[in-house]
Parts: sequence; structure tokens; C-alpha cells
Amino acid sequence: MACAAVLSLIWALGTMAQGPGETASLAIDHPAIQYDTRPIDDRVTRLARDLASGKAHIKAGPDGYLHGLLEALDVNPDSQALVFSKTSFQAARIDPKNPRALYFNDDVQVGFVRGSNLLEVAALDPKQGVIFYSVDIASNPPQFDRRDACLQCHLSPGTLGISGLLIASSYTDASGMPAFRGGQRITDHRTPLEDRWGGWYVTGTHEGMRHIGNAVGHDSAHPELLDMRDSQDLTSLAKKFDANGYLSPLSDIVALMTLEHQTRMVNLMIRTGWEARIADPAAKVQLDKDIESLVTYMLFADEASLHGQVRGVSTFTKTFPERGPRDRQGRSLRDFDLKRRLFRYPLSYMIYSEAFDGMPDDVRDRVYRRVFDVLTGIDQSDKFKRLSAEDRRAVLEILRDTKPGLPAYFAAETVGVQR
Repeated sequence: MACAAVLSLIWALGTMAQGPGETASLAIDHPAIQYDTRPIDDRVTRLARDLASGKAHIKAGPDGYLHGLLEALDVNPDSQALVFSKTSFQAARIDPKNPRALYFNDDVQVGFVRGSNLLEVAALDPKQGVIFYSVDIASNPPQFDRRDACLQCHLSPGTLGISGLLIASSYTDASGMPAFRGGQRITDHRTPLEDRWGGWYVTGTHEGMRHIGNAVGHDSAHPELLDMRDSQDLTSLAKKFDANGYLSPLSDIVALMTLEHQTRMVNLMIRTGWEARIADPAAKVQLDKDIESLVTYMLFADEASLHGQVRGVSTFTKTFPERGPRDRQGRSLRDFDLKRRLFRYPLSYMIYSEAFDGMPDDVRDRVYRRVFDVLTGIDQSDKFKRLSAEDRRAVLEILRDTKPGLPAYFAAETVGVQR
């Protein structure tokens, strides 16, 4: 396949809009941003510093540096998600027989392509957004090389116009090539399951609900006509590809759903932070809209409902909630529901992230106030009506016990949750 065709396809994915008013790219070279030159403080930068000082070490194994790198970055292998569409700078190596593996935690993603001499890393800087790196698996010790060329896709309408992340669903053929136009969609927790995971492998069960993962098309004139045989409720991918060389043979449905939620949450936090720092008076209305989008999203007010039990097949459903924190009643914002919705308590666990705390003070204060108004029932608007009084009370109590730096008004015992 020609390189130009791959780049055109990736560009098309990156330019898909997410919503009105959210897609204008912000200037990465603005004096308030200086993405290319300002000092960064992400998990990779810290690890590289520890490697240089001898404080940390990464041992090579049968898979090169992959397992050691994940361990050093505190990323669980059970977060593995497999994508077989050609939507990476390593697209020429990716196809349904050789999918790209993604591993993630709250602030870093690692990409692995079998047969490549490079690992891909995307690390979240609390202020600057996502920083992209590659790691040469032949180097000793491993060296992290910054790859700003990734911004061809990762600074686009699909990432809300900042250096961010994106997850896309596409109609993909048997070679791994997605349809160029009209066949791709940015996905997150708002997307109905039936539109998710085209071009991805999915393992797990979902009680009658359908998705478009695990399937490829064979008619270039009608890419939307996917071969859906043996594509639903898979607990093994052995019939799809040989998993030799991967850390896991699975692509867990719960991990995929979590990654989708987290991706847009990251982009919204970084976008509102950049807008506030740039402080363009003409963009004040847009900042107000984007803060409201952030609050709406982090409260799952616009989440697509589930209509049956979702069950993953890796240990992710167990290990992700164990990362806590928990309140005095043992509850966590990381607890899954997986029957009606993704999480048991409808407020994003990313409120604990460095990216949330790294937002400008005025933005974070406004987000806190809006969240407080919704949780206490001061805001009774229709868009939050799916949050029950029980949900609001539980989230408020969890925050009081677990979130450092919470504004003092959250502790006011005289405030009652109204509904």
C-alpha cells in the first residue's frame, strides 16, 4: 500500500468532528502553550530521568522491552486492546492477522506492533496535553524519542483541537484498510454499542447487544457490509489470528469501554485548560461551552445506555477498581456497573488525575462548582435527569472521603441532595 494512501486515511480519521464548537484547533505555538519547547512533566519524562540516574531499570525479555516498560510505567497487561485497522504511523505492519496492541493506565498508553523495532508511547502531561514518543527496542538502555509528527492526526478536530487522543470505529476490509470517507466515527461513552469497535478485536459477552468489532468487509463498493459471522460474544480470538508474541490473546470489552471514556475526558480537560491559558476574550463563549461539555461528560449525563450485562474475559474488570481510592463505605468511582452503564457511580475517576488538578485554577473552580450544583440538586436541568438522588448522594459522599483539595463547600452537612 502506498504511504500516501495510509497518511490520507489517518488524516481522515483525525479530522472527524466530535461536536459543534469543539473542533477548532488551538495554536500549539501560542506563548501560553509552547507545546514544542516548554518543559514537560509526564510519566515518560520522569521515567527517562530515573533511567539516566540509575534509579530505575528496564530489563529486556522475550518481547523486548514491552513487559518491562509496562511495569516501569505502572500499566497492567490486562488492559490490552487490539486494533487491526491501519490507523497508526506503523500502518504498513498492521492487519487482522497482526493487530496493534494498546495498553493503558490513567496517564499513559503504550502501543506494540509485532515485528516492529519500535514501541509507541503517548504520555499525558497535566498542562501540555499528550506527548508522543517512540522507543527503539534495540537500544540499550531504551531511549525515548519524541515524535511530534504524530500531531498530524493527534492535533485535529478528532482530538478537540489539542494534542490529544482519539478512538475510532471504522468499516475495515480484510487487509485492515478502513473506508476512506463516511465509514469512520470517533467513539466514546456516548456512542451506542452498535456503532463501536469497527476495526478492533473485542473479547467479552454483551447479552444480545451488538457491535461491529471482530468483523471485516469484502466489498469495496459497500464497505459498510461487514461479514458479521462469528463476531459477537467472543471469549477467544484464536480463530481470528495467532497471538504468539503478544502479552495476552484478548482484547477486553471492558478495557475498551474504559479507554473510550478516558480518551474524551482527557481531551476535554486539556482543551479547557489551553483555552483558559490563551485567554482570548473573543473565545470566552467557547470556553464556557467547553467547560459545560466537560461537566456533562464527567457526570456521564450523555452516556449511551447498556441493555444487558457486559462481561469482560480478562482480569481488567477486577484490577481496574483495585486502583482505588475508596471511601469509608468501601465505594470507588472505579467500580463498574456493566448492566445499565459503564460505572456504578456516575462521576469520572479522572477527577483524581494530574490533568484535572493541572487545569488552571479558575477552570477547575468552575468545574467543581458545576459538579457540586448537580450533585446537590441545585441544578435540576433536564440533561442531568438520569442522575438519581441516590447516585448524586453517593458520588458526593465518595468525593468528600477521597478527593484531596476539594473545595470546603463540599463538606457542608446542611446541604441536602434534592430531587
